[in-house]
Amino acid sequence: ISAAQPDATLEDKLEALECHFTWGLQYSRARLLRLGDKLEDIGTAEGNRWLGHIYNLQGYIHHQLGFNDEARSFFSRAAEAFCQIRNVVPDEGPWLVVNFGNKAWLHYSLGEHAETRVCLSRVDELMRAYPSPSEVELHPEICAEKAWTLMKFGPEKELLAADYFQKAIRMQPEMVEWQTSHVLALANTSNKDEILEKMRIAQRHDPQNFYLAAVYLEAQAERGQRIESKARELARRVLEHPVGSYSGIAPLLRVYKLHLSPDEAIHLAEEALERHPDERFLKMRAALCYKDRIFLNNECTLEDRMINRAISLHKDVSSLYPNSSLKIKISLANIYGKSHRIQDGDQIFKELLQIDLEPEDAQLLYNYYAKYLKFIKNQNYESIKYHMEVAKIPEQTFFRKNSICILERIKDRNRNRMCREIEEFLANLQH
Repeated sequence: ISAAQPDATLEDKLEALECHFTWGLQYSRARLLRLGDKLEDIGTAEGNRWLGHIYNLQGYIHHQLGFNDEARSFFSRAAEAFCQIRNVVPDEGPWLVVNFGNKAWLHYSLGEHAETRVCLSRVDELMRAYPSPSEVELHPEICAEKAWTLMKFGPEKELLAADYFQKAIRMQPEMVEWQTSHVLALANTSNKDEILEKMRIAQRHDPQNFYLAAVYLEAQAERGQRIESKARELARRVLEHPVGSYSGIAPLLRVYKLHLSPDEAIHLAEEALERHPDERFLKMRAALCYKDRIFLNNECTLEDRMINRAISLHKDVSSLYPNSSLKIKISLANIYGKSHRIQDGDQIFKELLQIDLEPEDAQLLYNYYAKYLKFIKNQNYESIKYHMEVAKIPEQTFFRKNSICILERIKDRNRNRMCREIEEFLANLQH
């Protein structure tokens, strides 16, 4: 018992830390892999104020996936990035509290208890040297990193993220990037009129943030404002800068697709690709533009050139994102179906259906396959069976709700020979 006591104390100290390992960041392996891809696509261009936070989160993700050497490397890169961005001496500053906490957990998981204690000591020293301005709140640097991290873990975390950003800003209001991120965290959770005004103020303070500018344009367009000339001017500015998912190109393409035209969105994506032909993130955005152009239009026939370009981009993206290519492969199968190459679409679905997927991914696949069976192959009976397979998986996701809704509509219309079977299935279903 006495020999085990120090480790018990060590565990208590680790649990008390503020770092990625104690923030309840629970994700399936598949979702962690996808998040790792998204972080990689943010880019590491000079001036990225979130680079240290990106590397910290990448380190955590790699540890959770079992890649400890990579995790160690990312945590070291995070410390270096903070030093360069803040222009301070190495291993000093409150922004390193989370980083040393992460390192403590990594060392402990590897049985390196001496190194764990060194990291815990550094956390204590940093917290004494850089106390929080508030007696009741975490240091603003910790609040901001926690907020930024929570934003990456789905819409359900956005309100909590916004709350932590607000606390950080209250204590340290001069940090422009915190104010911008706070507004972005609120974008999907606040009153539209209220958030529009907040975005206007944030953009005035952060005029070079093209991601914010694109989201602001999108919000204005949704309120009925004319934004076409502003969107084209923003596109010109975005194309002159390094490309990454923070560059603003993704929300800007969404603005083009919904409020200008899908064809203009394609032209913008292709122009960006001409300037940066090796950027996988741009290939992904271009592929999605072509997919939307193909499926959002009710044309009986589509140009072979457009279909072939869409297929080529989807194949490229599928190989460039081996850890998160499920949806792009499904899109490719549907494009094959739309262009009457049904045998190729069938082959993709056949291969995907043989993969051992996590529950949420299985729901996604079965839901899309059910629609493919109905709309591409006109196999209504098989389509219903796959919507039932989605509903049987208990995870509460959009795809489960969608499949249940489709089954209920079929039952209510009472025109299908399976209506009785659907009614019994839904009655017995654990919602």
